[in-house]
Amino acid sequence: MNFAKELTNHSFGYYYLVFFGVTLARYFLIAGGAYWLFYVVLEKFLATQSLRLKPLMSASIRNDIKLSVLSSVIFAFCAALILSEYGLGVTLLYTNPYEYGLWYIGVSFVAVLILQDTYFYFIHRLFHHPLLFKWVHSGHHRSGEPTPWSSFAFDLPEAIIQSLFFVAIIFIVPLHFITLATALITMTVWAVVSHLGFELFPSSFPHHWLGKWFIGATYHSIHHRQYTVHYGLYFTFWDKLLGT
Repeated sequence: MNFAKELTNHSFGYYYLVFFGVTLARYFLIAGGAYWLFYVVLEKFLATQSLRLKPLMSASIRNDIKLSVLSSVIFAFCAALILSEYGLGVTLLYTNPYEYGLWYIGVSFVAVLILQDTYFYFIHRLFHHPLLFKWVHSGHHRSGEPTPWSSFAFDLPEAIIQSLFFVAIIFIVPLHFITLATALITMTVWAVVSHLGFELFPSSFPHHWLGKWFIGATYHSIHHRQYTVHYGLYFTFWDKLLGT
C-alpha cells in the first residue's frame, strides 16, 4: 500500500482522534519540556536572562493548559479536515517530492512562513481591537507574564481563526506533506520560544542585521505588557512597516 493511499484509508473520526492525541502530545512534550528545563532545571543558572517581572502563578498556568487543551480540539478537527480534503483530491497537497522539484520544498516552506506571519499579524492586531479583545483574545493574555504553557492558550474563536490559515493554504499553494508538517512543527517550537520568558539570544542579537528581523522572547514579553506593539509571529517586517 503506497503512502498516498494509506493517508486516505480511514474515516474522519479516526483522523480526528489521532490528531487530537498527537496535538496534545506535541503541546505537553514541547511546552512542558521547555517549562521543566527553564523553570525547574536551569532557572537559577539563567536568572539574569529571565524576562519576568512578576512571580509565577499556578492558577495562570492551569488556565493556559486548559485553554490549550480546548484549542487542541479545534487544531485536531482542522488537521482531520485537511487530510479528508486531500483524500477527496481537492487540495494542492502532494506526496512525490520530485513533482515540483526538491528545491521547491524549501522555497514553499519559506513562503508558507511569510504568508502565515502576514495572516497572523493582521488578525492578531485586529484581535486587540477593544470590540473584539474580550471575546477572542483575552484568554491568551490572562496570564500576564507568558510561559511555555501560554504558547497555545487561545480562546476558541481565536483557535478557529488561526487554524483557518492552514485549512486555506492547501488550496492556494502546492505543498508537500513534509513542508506542511515542518511548518506546523516550526510554528509550535517558535510559539514556545517566544513565550519562554527567558531570552535565549545575546543582547546584541536584536541589533544584528539578521536578528532584527525575527520575533523572539523579548519582543513577545513586551507585547504581553504593552498590547499596542509587536504583533508578528516570526518576523518583525510588518511591525516595522506599520509602526508597531
